[in-house]
Amino acid sequence: MAQQGRTGPEGPIRSARTRRARLRAARVDPWSVMKVGFLLSLALGVVLMVAVTVLWLVLDGLGVFASVGKTVKEATQSETNSGFDLQHFLSLKNTMFFSGIVAIVDVILVTALATLGAFLYNLTASFTGGIEVTLAEED
Repeated sequence: MAQQGRTGPEGPIRSARTRRARLRAARVDPWSVMKVGFLLSLALGVVLMVAVTVLWLVLDGLGVFASVGKTVKEATQSETNSGFDLQHFLSLKNTMFFSGIVAIVDVILVTALATLGAFLYNLTASFTGGIEVTLAEED
């Protein structure tokens, strides 16, 4: 470290140096973006499935489905119809099936949109030069 000629009460005073580097992201690799987008969306799909399962188990344990199902059945039943069975419609199997479809669509869309975003960034960066970032490191 460089020391200056001045001294303070605790000894010589050191000057703080800051190194700076200017970098430019002129291109991103669409294949890399696709792989990272796929893995992140896959992780998001797994988190969605776990969250839906935990939420369903908590609500079922609290008796929410039984209570709401009973109210819906009473409201929709008539002399000729026994009413709508909400508990069968919102069973764990049906809920997980629907959540799985949503997770699969999420993985496909996020992967495709991330890859498309990489192509669009490369196209835009060819006209504008890309994003310029200044990195600084202090001693």
